[in-house]
Amino acid sequence: MAGTGLLALRTLPGPSWVRGSGPSVLSRLRDAAVVRPGFLSTAEEETLSRELEPELRRRRYEYDHWDAAIHGFRETEKSRWSEASRAILQRVQAAAFGPGQTLLSSVHVLDLEARGYIKPHVDSIKFCGATIAGLSLLSPSVMRLVHTQEPGEWLELLLEPGSLYILRGSARYDFSHEILRDEESFFGERRIPRGRRISVICRSLPEGMGPGNSGQPPPAC
Repeated sequence: MAGTGLLALRTLPGPSWVRGSGPSVLSRLRDAAVVRPGFLSTAEEETLSRELEPELRRRRYEYDHWDAAIHGFRETEKSRWSEASRAILQRVQAAAFGPGQTLLSSVHVLDLEARGYIKPHVDSIKFCGATIAGLSLLSPSVMRLVHTQEPGEWLELLLEPGSLYILRGSARYDFSHEILRDEESFFGERRIPRGRRISVICRSLPEGMGPGNSGQPPPAC
């Protein structure tokens, strides 16, 4: 899909962060697949990275996953945060989730090495609800969404460090999503070199699950 020169949707003045296969899918997913570049300040990004690094460093990168969706990763579920990081996560909740939505008590932290990637998948409704929101740290990447029934319908999100992405509704349920590997990492004609990437992912509660029951296998996002 790189180099096709298809339409791009500007989410904020300046460069485009969302592009897709045509005006119909861009219009349909305007509020369902959202990128907010610059959501974190440099200081906030450093706060999260510093807090996560000691725990991640104790883990080895893995090359298979329970659902075969991720390659070259390490991950953890985190429920205890510093006061500064809690304030950041509260901003994520206010920006991405509705007042009637309850979040899973643990936050999924996914660390992809520079050669790592996430394969196309749709997160199981057993493990997360209608909204997923992720902060991107360290490295830019491209997330591609493809309709599960109409593969000609696709969207690509440019996720720069400090950005927030939100998937909800149709983008969450009807489209697979993936993080492109380094050799495929283009946003239109623009090469997006991949480095190590950490994502901090908040998820709404699956229907029928109590808020304390977050011991399920996490999604790959």
